[in-house]
Amino acid sequence: MTPLRRQFLQIAGVLIAVPSAARIVFAQAAGPKLTQILKKDMEGQGQAVQETVVSVVEFGPGISAPWHMHPSAQEALYALDGNVVVEVEGRGTTNVRLGEAFIIPGDIPHLARNESNAIVKALVVHTRGAKDKPFVVPVKR
Repeated sequence: MTPLRRQFLQIAGVLIAVPSAARIVFAQAAGPKLTQILKKDMEGQGQAVQETVVSVVEFGPGISAPWHMHPSAQEALYALDGNVVVEVEGRGTTNVRLGEAFIIPGDIPHLARNESNAIVKALVVHTRGAKDKPFVVPVKR
């Protein structure tokens, strides 16, 4: 192998490894565990809603999702196991108890957190009106 080719392969390897490592570090950062269980384009409905995304979110004790919003996507949260505290900008804080549901309008900053010492799970359904927009946008506080 020529020295130039070897150098090219080393640079290419670094360019591939760095983004992968960043994803691994981000995934290991303290935060909720998200398991997407369905992502499907809508059929019919006049295309007012283009996509539905269904996920289960697991919050460890004291864990919080950071402030964020979903452009053109409404979020419905259902507490499956334990209570989830939801804070919505301009609307205050709500304790969503086991078996209760809560709607978060699209384009509004919010966060969810677990204030207990046990693992909490929630079913989250996003209905997206514009798939060309990012799914989640971090919001600085």
